[in-house]
Amino acid sequence: MSDIELSVDPAAEEEEVETQLDEDDRLKGDFVRAVQDAVEAGDDEGARALVEPLHPADIADLFELTPQEDRAALARAVTDLLDAEVFAEMNDYVREDLIDALEPHQVADLASELDTDDAVAIIEDMDADDQREVLRAMEPDDRAAIEEALSYPEESAGRLMQRELIAVPEHWTVGDTIDYLRGHEELTTDFWEVFVVDPAHKPIGTVALSWILRTPRGISIGDVMQREQTLIPVDMDQEEVALRFQKYALISAAVTDGNGRLVGMITVDDVVHIISEEASEDILRLSGAGDGDINEPIALTVRTRVIWLIINLGTAMVAAGVVGLFEAEIAKFALLAALMGIVSGMGGNAGTQTLAVVVRALATNQLTSSNTVWMIMREFRIAFANGLLLGVLIGAGTILIYHNVPLGIVFGLSILINNLVAGLAGVFVPVGLERAGVDPAVSSAVFVTMMPDCMGFFTFLGLATLWGLGG
Repeated sequence: MSDIELSVDPAAEEEEVETQLDEDDRLKGDFVRAVQDAVEAGDDEGARALVEPLHPADIADLFELTPQEDRAALARAVTDLLDAEVFAEMNDYVREDLIDALEPHQVADLASELDTDDAVAIIEDMDADDQREVLRAMEPDDRAAIEEALSYPEESAGRLMQRELIAVPEHWTVGDTIDYLRGHEELTTDFWEVFVVDPAHKPIGTVALSWILRTPRGISIGDVMQREQTLIPVDMDQEEVALRFQKYALISAAVTDGNGRLVGMITVDDVVHIISEEASEDILRLSGAGDGDINEPIALTVRTRVIWLIINLGTAMVAAGVVGLFEAEIAKFALLAALMGIVSGMGGNAGTQTLAVVVRALATNQLTSSNTVWMIMREFRIAFANGLLLGVLIGAGTILIYHNVPLGIVFGLSILINNLVAGLAGVFVPVGLERAGVDPAVSSAVFVTMMPDCMGFFTFLGLATLWGLGG
């Protein structure tokens, strides 16, 4: 066969991949169905030919888009394409399904091909017995690195960091550093800066690769390094790590242990995942929806959601109890029953708006103990302005529609008061929970919803009673 027949046209291959993706770089439905049909028909070669041009991240997406019961068959059809990069890109639940089907030595081989942080992500969710079997099948150096990472708390910098990095002493020259990088094939190839350490292996500076390439060989590393750097403690929460990367526009950062020694590094590509995960996590926790992952097992999803629904049932019963206090007034003036839901609903919406802003401010460190009072006053003014505007609008509308001035005044005042309560609850509840060491994204929504409901009913029906509308 000629060389021309063996050659591959890169442009043609790129065009083929583009036909499998839509304008948002997502796999097209027709392509996914074509792969699934090939697997179902037993045409493993045809399925493999379709999947082979894809990027590892797109292959991971393909498995996520495939129904759970069909993933094992797809994995068998394209088994040689399921490398470590694909597993590193997979959704956690999908990866767990496939990992469970592999032998320990196969998982060990996959983990050995990855950076430490990605290997830990694969192994950390396995059962203890399976973890031990996989670790026993690994090379001693790889096993020691992963066991050390697993000893750190979940979602900490120790779990997130990778141990593959470049560190050199301050007295080396640029030429020494370049020779070192070129002369050791076992060194990591993915890095943006070289860390400079003292004899105790404590980081004292960094040198960007661009500086090394543009500096004469005879210049000392100590003369070109940047001494100021952001150090990440090994036990720092990953959310705080992401905030530091965002605040200081970091590409990578050194991770230090309790003695200040360099033990790893974190790179921006890992932090991008963390920022996305934490943002989604906070939003879903506000609603009590758990992880909100469509690949999450149904039993786990039901268990997570029903807990919060039961709590909501309790708060709803409290609100119903408040309404029951004014049963006689409602019976005499049925219009109160029709309108009271508007008061509580408007307050609930206002509280949710404030809650979302405050939880985000807490998560991004915009709201701290130094500006809490300012935040409270700010939200109070916003709640008062919105409540006054809505109260006047609703009160005037009620007077025009029902020709009842007292009802319009009571309705408008109730909207104003409940809006103030909702706004303050949206601040005090998450801040109070955060000060108590409770995640405000998990617990705030239930209480912030309950308070405007109860206060809305109590204010509207209480004012109506005092005004004698039920008389």
